[in-house]
Amino acid sequence: MNPPETDPVPRLNTALEGRYRIESELGEGGMATVYLADDLKHERKVALKVLKPELAAVVGAERFLAEIKTTANLQHPHILPLHDSGEADSFLYYVMPYIEGETLADRLERDKQLPVDEALGIATAVANALHTAHEQGVVHRDIKPGNILMSRGEPLVADFGIAIAVSAGGSGRLTETGLSLGTPYYMSPEQATGDQSIGPASDTFALACVLYEMLVGEPPYPGSTAQAVLGKIIQGAPVSATAVRRSVPANVDAAIRKALEKLPADRFTGANDFAKALADPSFRHGADGFAGVGASSSPWNRLSVAMTAVAALFAITTAVSLLRSEPELVRPVERFAAPFLEGEEPSFRGFYAFALSPDGTMLLYGSSEAGAPTLMARRWDDLAAVPLRETALGFQPSVSPDGLEFAFRQSDQIKVAAFAGGPVRTLTTGDSPKWGEDGFIYVETDSGVVRVPARGGAIETVTTLSDGERAHTVWDLLPGGRGALMVASGATREIRALDLRTGEMTPIAEGRSPRYINSGHLVFAAIDGSMMAARFDPDRMELLGTPVAVMDGVSGWTLSDDGKLFYASGSGGASGANGPSLQLAWVTRTGQASVVDPDWTFDRGEHLGISLDLSPDGSTVAVREFAQGGYDIYLKELDAGVRRRLTFDEAHDKSPVWEPGGENITFLSDRNGNFDVWSRAADGTGQPELILDAEEDLERIEWSPDGEWLLAWTVGDDILSFRPRQDSVAMPLFATPADEMDPAISPDGRWIAYVSRETGTLQAYVQPFPDVSGARYQVSAIDARMPRWSHDGRELFYQDQGASPSTWVVEVEAGDVFRFGTPTRLFNAPEGWNGSGRYAEEYQVAPGDERFLIPVRAAEGGSDALAAPPYVLVNNFAEVLKRMVPEGG
Repeated sequence: MNPPETDPVPRLNTALEGRYRIESELGEGGMATVYLADDLKHERKVALKVLKPELAAVVGAERFLAEIKTTANLQHPHILPLHDSGEADSFLYYVMPYIEGETLADRLERDKQLPVDEALGIATAVANALHTAHEQGVVHRDIKPGNILMSRGEPLVADFGIAIAVSAGGSGRLTETGLSLGTPYYMSPEQATGDQSIGPASDTFALACVLYEMLVGEPPYPGSTAQAVLGKIIQGAPVSATAVRRSVPANVDAAIRKALEKLPADRFTGANDFAKALADPSFRHGADGFAGVGASSSPWNRLSVAMTAVAALFAITTAVSLLRSEPELVRPVERFAAPFLEGEEPSFRGFYAFALSPDGTMLLYGSSEAGAPTLMARRWDDLAAVPLRETALGFQPSVSPDGLEFAFRQSDQIKVAAFAGGPVRTLTTGDSPKWGEDGFIYVETDSGVVRVPARGGAIETVTTLSDGERAHTVWDLLPGGRGALMVASGATREIRALDLRTGEMTPIAEGRSPRYINSGHLVFAAIDGSMMAARFDPDRMELLGTPVAVMDGVSGWTLSDDGKLFYASGSGGASGANGPSLQLAWVTRTGQASVVDPDWTFDRGEHLGISLDLSPDGSTVAVREFAQGGYDIYLKELDAGVRRRLTFDEAHDKSPVWEPGGENITFLSDRNGNFDVWSRAADGTGQPELILDAEEDLERIEWSPDGEWLLAWTVGDDILSFRPRQDSVAMPLFATPADEMDPAISPDGRWIAYVSRETGTLQAYVQPFPDVSGARYQVSAIDARMPRWSHDGRELFYQDQGASPSTWVVEVEAGDVFRFGTPTRLFNAPEGWNGSGRYAEEYQVAPGDERFLIPVRAAEGGSDALAAPPYVLVNNFAEVLKRMVPEGG
């Protein structure tokens, strides 16, 4: 008989031959040894964990493999998933992704303490992961910094496999091996005393220990020996993080103390409750709490007793009143001008701009007054708004039903973040996220509506566009999770009730931005911008009467579930169009804006974007306008000169571009079915000429300065090249899965700028032209759209992403070689300019490169287009609706 090998790797490689090949040992814990291995089938690196032989003998292969399957069903963005498990030559193993980076233990060893916001973000993410596991009956039992991996700033909880399998398969015999589940510094009292009835509260205790260590620099119960540590855990006095580190908020300190209570019954009922307490500034516990059992008779506690008595008396009085059938209590309607401190003003007023939390206590909105556009959170009981971390260029916010997290759009990505801070997770790409009570986030895409679990997971199709439809957008989820209110955009905008069980859509009315509130009312915006309301049955998903107008002069609003209203005053519509009227403004490099022609306004139309182009001499602008149900090209002499129409057909025309020399206008038109390239003399003589019969719809076009090349951006986000006098078809210039768009050729014709989503966000790049096989340079520092060259070729401008974008400039040398400097922000956009998404409004650089031509929202009466209307908060707006919308109407 051969003696056993001291190195198990050769045996493992033999047993796992054809499946995995071990490269090296990564580390050894109390229960398993971790190896770096190659997954030969999938050609990827994995972490292969092998149970200690003595532990494997106690647990048993059959029980271990049966129980560890539970891990495969734990789906959460902050839980490290299970790839595989098995038995090989008496070894019990399981396989997880190999995560490059470090553990939280490594980070704490290096930095000792973490910033408060970062620590709270990590704890909140782990708490959400634990909540998911606990809902499926899984208790980790060994939460510690070493089991929390940090991947690109995101925490991942590891080793659920051992926790499940060992606790179920052999926990009663662990003492035979000298091993135990849990690590002394993070053990709960019930674990320390050997209690086998370990529940979710034990994981929450351990997580509170980890959070305390992140904040203070050492565990709450330190000691030189395991016995000393366990003694303090069982009998030690309560701890306070704030007493050691004054920057720790009082509610965080209180949440930690509650989670560290000796009795499980005195702790939080779930890890999600721990997360809520960390995010709730008003949370208190024990002697410092508002109603702590056994607390001292502080003024707050005396007030608590008094308020409790008042509440009880109110409840009795209310009950008696109901028995007497007295009239319903009418809550007063309260209106307030919503003040914002300097630098915190909202920068956009559209229907996507604001989001009240479901309980109405907080407003989310975008602001760029203080620098880069970012999302702000304004709680009405606070005097100032708070910027939300990692939301630069974010917009379209939607608050979760529990008020702990929010979804938003950043570039074309839908992301989720916690108010308490921490990592931001990306769910999918799309538009207009809306968070439902069913735990899904509903997202508009190019093909219809999809939904994705808020914690991440598989994407499900909800609706599919029909012929003639441009977009489906979910605006609200009805109570009970059975239905939704959505808008189908096509020739008009139609509000529909969507049955989420069957997919059936029922037309309700023309309009947009529908919202149901608990008073039984549907509120929406009519085509002309008026606020409409009607009684609505959410169960049958149908109107109970004819909608009536309840308010005019509103440019955007948001409603809470109980009927709190926040709105921006100002024109919400345009004459005959589905959007506000626009004007053109000159904006200098320092951000000074002035209206081009106060007497000229034009309609945005059903799309959210406007395309325009300046003539080579800067004297005339070609612009696409909405008129009489269609889109046509107009020419306007600047500033207050003649305006004339260039196209008169019933087709939709867009994307006008001056041809080199300034004698002709090239534009896109769907007069032959899809958007092809056409040309017409700028003086209006002759008939439009077909330049390119494209195989797919085109978004925008660009001429090279010498007139030899015509570039086209397709709806599929590719860039095509075409030589009108030589080529019969357009050929792909850039056509990759990363999406390329917004081409712009340098004045000397030797370089092309464009944007691509290769890195996951849109960035601006420059390459040689027309041979684009040479070097490529990323010139943007943040998400970018619409690069534009200066007329001398020494600068490149671009816009960042956001509801109110900023203009950036990069100094360049574009000769035989390309060199570029550091991007610099020039100015934030004027009010009302939409610079994001597929229908972003274009801008142009005037000759001389000292000012820009930008479309902005027109003010009422056509006066100052840049004036900012006030914002209004209305409490108990439902009472207004009850008075104005009678029963049955």
